[in-house]
Amino acid sequence: QVQVVESGGGLVQAGGSLRLTCAASARSFTVYALGWFRQAPGTEREFVAAMPISWSSADTLYADSVKGRFTISRDNAKRSVFLQMNSLKPEDTAVYYCAARYGSTLYGSPERYDYWGQGTQVTVSS
Repeated sequence: QVQVVESGGGLVQAGGSLRLTCAASARSFTVYALGWFRQAPGTEREFVAAMPISWSSADTLYADSVKGRFTISRDNAKRSVFLQMNSLKPEDTAVYYCAARYGSTLYGSPERYDYWGQGTQVTVSS
């Protein structure tokens, strides 16, 4: 069982930045991947970025819509990933969710992830 908790959302003007944090609890030495997804009202949940919590893999995966603006990073010791969001746009407004799956393989499909956080609201004003 993995518990996932997000933090760091808020209100920012277009062009601004926010940093989200996802902390996951699991047994030591467990390798798993953490992914960020987002969902705006009336839309489906959309993949944003993913990265494994692993000492042997530093792979990353990004959605095309955020490449060059968002950066995912991690702290293996704290079993956390971070999403640095720069040059934010009003269309980035959504609830951002963090999700976990066992193993280091990265996927962009929400069905591949088994454990989800409650989400954190990000609002970008124009």
